[in-house]
Amino acid sequence: MDLLEYQAKELFRRVGIPVLPAQRIDSPADLKGLKISYPVVLKSQVRVGGRAKAGGVRFVNNTIDAVAAAQTIFGLPILGEYPQAILAETKYDVQRELYLAIILDCGLRRPVLWGSAQGGGQVEADPERLQKVVVDQDFSPFCARHLGAKIDLQGPLLPAVSEIIVKMYRLFVQWDLDFLEINPLGVDTRGALMALDGKVRLNDYALGRHPELRSLVGEQSLEGGCPRSLPLGGNLAILANGTGLTWATLDQVMALGEVPRCYASLGDGEQTGTLGRTLARSLDQVRMVGGVKVVLVNLCGEVGSWNELGAYLEQYLQQVPPPPPLVIRWGGGDLATAWQALASLPVRLTASLEEAVEQAIALAKD
Repeated sequence: MDLLEYQAKELFRRVGIPVLPAQRIDSPADLKGLKISYPVVLKSQVRVGGRAKAGGVRFVNNTIDAVAAAQTIFGLPILGEYPQAILAETKYDVQRELYLAIILDCGLRRPVLWGSAQGGGQVEADPERLQKVVVDQDFSPFCARHLGAKIDLQGPLLPAVSEIIVKMYRLFVQWDLDFLEINPLGVDTRGALMALDGKVRLNDYALGRHPELRSLVGEQSLEGGCPRSLPLGGNLAILANGTGLTWATLDQVMALGEVPRCYASLGDGEQTGTLGRTLARSLDQVRMVGGVKVVLVNLCGEVGSWNELGAYLEQYLQQVPPPPPLVIRWGGGDLATAWQALASLPVRLTASLEEAVEQAIALAKD
């Protein structure tokens, strides 16, 4: 389950990770009682990326402009998702941006610390700058300092960022998280640090151990199939839109001597309206499995808007660390329609299941 930004920052606040003065806005009228000082930034609270590019992040200097901007943001879908709330936050003058994350690598069965001296959109543009530290023994502040040194932090910034990483790890373990990211971690002219944006993914199966989280997340539920691991393991994941199609794809892969690492059904035909969002969340879950080198996506029939689906796939492919590549089979009709929407993306697309399976197996063996 992915938290919204304001929910993630509430958890940050509890462990002492610095966050800006902020206020949740449930309607434009709430801005007339804003308790933080202008200028402020208004941020759409959705679980998908690309908010700023889509117009879901706006800076305002007074109440009149804020109300007008909020009206626009509430009416703006981002990859098909409308915000139920807006986060109003004090504007921050940042001099430098860093990237920090902790990911549960299910293949290694260990948490992995990730960091980069470049944050924000720069880390997506240059993922090779990412550095990692595997927590292969008991965690200690040395692990945090090791990551800080690997991303070339020097002077007072090294211990300051290391302290943030220690607090992130404490949060990660305390709440049984699958994923925790601060991007960017802002540094101002005085060297002070601030978590300017945050992502948190809860482990659905651990929620029963943390009933206090339910007051934070309410009755949210995760759409889409949860990838199921196979005991023999492999390095290929399978996603298909329908139970029957999922089993057919599994049979085809195993008939060629390959054992998938995980698989999931994205839902049957009546769920096509949410296919893009469901696929995006299932792809994120595949990343949590670990050890997956390629994802085989088998789609058949109506998939809704290919442009919308392409936007979700573009967002997936821009994630850091770089996710596994995609091989997509579409058995729904004119392949040119799909190619037109996906032409700019590094994906392999075919109408033949046999060809898709062969390509996926070849990539998995590289």
